Amino acid sequence: MTDLRIGSYNVHKGVGADMRRDPGRTIEVIREIGADLVALQEVDRRFGDRKGVFDLARLRESTGLEPVPLPARLGTAAHGWHGNLLLFRGAEIEDVRPITLPGLEPRGAIVCDLRVAGRPLRVIAAHLGLLHQSRLIQARRLAEEIQTEDGRPTLVMGDLNEWRLGARCSLMPLRKELRAVKRSAMTAASFPARLPVLPLDRIIGCHRAEVLDLVTHDTPLARQASDHLPLKARLRLPQ
Repeated sequence: MTDLRIGSYNVHKGVGADMRRDPGRTIEVIREIGADLVALQEVDRRFGDRKGVFDLARLRESTGLEPVPLPARLGTAAHGWHGNLLLFRGAEIEDVRPITLPGLEPRGAIVCDLRVAGRPLRVIAAHLGLLHQSRLIQARRLAEEIQTEDGRPTLVMGDLNEWRLGARCSLMPLRKELRAVKRSAMTAASFPARLPVLPLDRIIGCHRAEVLDLVTHDTPLARQASDHLPLKARLRLPQ
């Protein structure tokens, strides 16, 4: 089996619990996570030119992670797509597609096909809306991106803004399409960072990409750096 360290983190535009914008502190938390593949949300300012909040050269130097290159997009000062950024180490990028998600708020996702140790993997990095109905139609849209002709394993990561686990969970279209095994659908409370009670952030694998040891990355620095705690896990891919 091939194991990959993975993580997801809503960085809150670099603004911490003390209301200070400190992207260097956020980069240090990403370094602490120690993942090979990380989905970030809210990496760009919300208004104006939507300028990215990080020094990407410092991010590379501190973490060893590279941003997945995005096609031409609106707002060249932005790091990501609708605030989403995918970081990787030691993978071969085959295709990247930013998609716009339906709903009342402007939302988007990155769909990335890559190879890790020669193994194919599709990663969907997303930040879903605040309204239940929006999340439901966004999950349906993402479900369309899961099926591949070559049976490529798929992983969904991000701030999915859903805390429900049962029948009323707006992520059911995703979970059904992924045919996620129970262990891969487990959650961990990640919000608010200082006293996490809601599992808003998710990492969901499929029967060919098993998510193991899913936990929050709960350190003193992580509790200060954002309003969300990061998630981290192991992803197991078959030989």
